[in-house]
Amino acid sequence: MSKYLLRLYCDTLAAKAVFEGELAAGNRIIYVEEGGTTLRSAGQVIALAPNSAWCARTPCQVSAGANGARILRWELCGPGAAAPREGSQSRLLLQSELDLAAADGYLFRCDRVDFPPGGIAYTHTHQGAGIRCLLKGRFAVETAGHSLSIAPGEAWFEAGPDPVLATAWDKSPTGFVRVMVLPRALKSMSSIKYVKPEDLQKPKPQQYQIFIDEFIEL
Repeated sequence: MSKYLLRLYCDTLAAKAVFEGELAAGNRIIYVEEGGTTLRSAGQVIALAPNSAWCARTPCQVSAGANGARILRWELCGPGAAAPREGSQSRLLLQSELDLAAADGYLFRCDRVDFPPGGIAYTHTHQGAGIRCLLKGRFAVETAGHSLSIAPGEAWFEAGPDPVLATAWDKSPTGFVRVMVLPRALKSMSSIKYVKPEDLQKPKPQQYQIFIDEFIEL
């Protein structure tokens, strides 16, 4: 097992601005929260609209559309990774350390989860770690003996095996986007496991939208 870093950046680009410098090769997911984005990578030009995502290991150049863009960018960095890169366009929201075995191979998953007002994610675990970012609403998260109150634009880490209970506030819908590093055997399969038998048959109000579900090499 080796130590890897999962980093989440928020990139904010003005109208028609180009991100400062090409993003180096590496396992990366880009999610467009607001505005429009054009990516140039490996000879391809990819246009991303709001609430869409892209995943690749190749270097890429990022530019915004006529209305600018707000982008969430996850990067999985290997042992000995350089210090986080920040600047006028980019802010590191969170980084977390993962223990990964290079020989095993992994799955990169990016999805969005939406809750109605007052919706509950009953006590559960996941089969891999990941970083989430709240898009709208409010979220109360209890895990590993800690309670977190999450506001829009804030990020949090879930290790996977630690049980989590999460409750959306009751004033409006709540939604977040996440990237998890999962075993390859989970491709196209749910990673969630409910801890309490009495919760198995309860209605699950959350809705899922999967953007990326791809194998990666470390």
